[in-house]
Formats: sequence, C-alpha cells, structure tokens
Amino acid sequence: MTTPAFGGEVSDFYQRFRRGYPAEVADELAAAFALSQVQDVVLDLGCGTGQLTRALAPHARAVLGMDPEPAMLDQARRATSLPNISWLLGADTEVSALLPIIGHGRLAAVTVAQALHWMDHERLFAAARPLLRPGGGIAVVTNGVPLWLQDTAWSAAVRDVVAAYLGTPPHRTGGTDEASQQRYATALAAAGYAVDQRVVEYATTLTVEEIVGGVFSAMSPEQLPAPDARPAFTARVRTALAPHGPLREAVRVRILLGTR
Repeated sequence: MTTPAFGGEVSDFYQRFRRGYPAEVADELAAAFALSQVQDVVLDLGCGTGQLTRALAPHARAVLGMDPEPAMLDQARRATSLPNISWLLGADTEVSALLPIIGHGRLAAVTVAQALHWMDHERLFAAARPLLRPGGGIAVVTNGVPLWLQDTAWSAAVRDVVAAYLGTPPHRTGGTDEASQQRYATALAAAGYAVDQRVVEYATTLTVEEIVGGVFSAMSPEQLPAPDARPAFTARVRTALAPHGPLREAVRVRILLGTR
C-alpha cells in the first residue's frame, strides 16, 4: 500500500467533513453477508476515522477498524465509545498477519470504503480469503464522486479554485470511476469470489464550509493552506459558488460485493 499522508490536521478535517453513510448501506452489507450480532466479526480496512466502522457496529458482534495512520485512529477513538469496536494500526499488506490472531474462516466480511485505490487490490483479495467464513466476503464501498469531479456547475467551480491553488487540475477519483470499478470486479472474480453490486442513493445540500472541509480532507498536510491563508481560500470558493444557488449533491453509494 502506498500510504497517503492523512496525518496532522488532515485527520481532523476528515473526521469533521467526510460524508458518513446512511443506515441503508450497513443494512445492505448485513444482508449480503448475513451478519450476526451474536457471532460475526467484520474488518473495516483503511477505516480512516471510522465512518463506515461505526455504521457496521450494530450489525456484528465485533468490528475491527484498521488503518495505517495513527492520527486517523486517534480521531476514530475520540468519535465513538461503542464497546464492540476495536481500532488496529495496520495496512492492507498486513492482513495475512491477522490469520494466526483471528483464525481461519472467522471473519464475516472485510470492508474497504473509499480506500482501495491506495491498496494492491489483487494481493488483498487473495490474502483475505483464508480469513473469511463461508458466505462471507469483501465489500468495496465508494461513497459518491469526489466533490471536485461531479457533473454539476458548482463542482466545476470548486474544481477551478482547487486547480488554481494546486497548480494542476485535481483528477483523483478515489476508485469511483467505471474503469476502477470494473478492474476491482474482474480481480474479485479472478480470486474466486462471486461478484455482485448494490447501490444506495441519497441527496443532501452542502454549505461552503462543508465543501472546503471536504477538499482539505483530501489534501496531504503539505498541501493544506496555512491556517492564516484558509479564510482567503474559503472566500475564493464562496465567490465561485455564489452564482450556483443551493449546493445540492446527489450521492450514489456503490457497494461492490465479492462473496466467498
């Protein structure tokens, strides 16, 4: 895994401004893998500050949130005290090391939300199989298109401001593009999983502050504007968005399933 730099203040922006997940997303995952509150354990890999980890907690006996960035896990711990969540420091390259600890065929699911693009997905899909119980599997979850790549006038305005600041157009899709989704589906099938997909859609209205915070949550600490420069950056975004009225966002959560 090429570990992104999500430490420092970025982890705070991530916790405060990254989209959470509607209850329907966890419901779909629970149904897909027949999760049991009595016996099942779920690993949320690349959990960040735990948005999906927390949503899964009511559906399983235990949920393990695992991430390679200590600052992300610190934010996650502060955000919840649910007794059936444990936080682990580790990356996708260390999944195989969990086998002696968790045991063969003991995991109900491995979820990867908005993080697979940082990982060697083919290696991960193979490494996860021995950990999974029959009927369990892997879920690749993408929580909508990045704020700066949506097909709306306000998103194009955000893209222009970010491009001017960075000196290059922002282009990372976070694995939400069709080519990435197809690549993941093909790799799941090649690793021996039965592949399916679920979709959950919802709509929301954003504030300028939420959009700026979402942009900052995707930057490295080195890219973040200095604290005294952030009001000016926010003002540029506000000015760019002023002609576009309510900042409505239609979010399509894609759940790519690989069942063992």
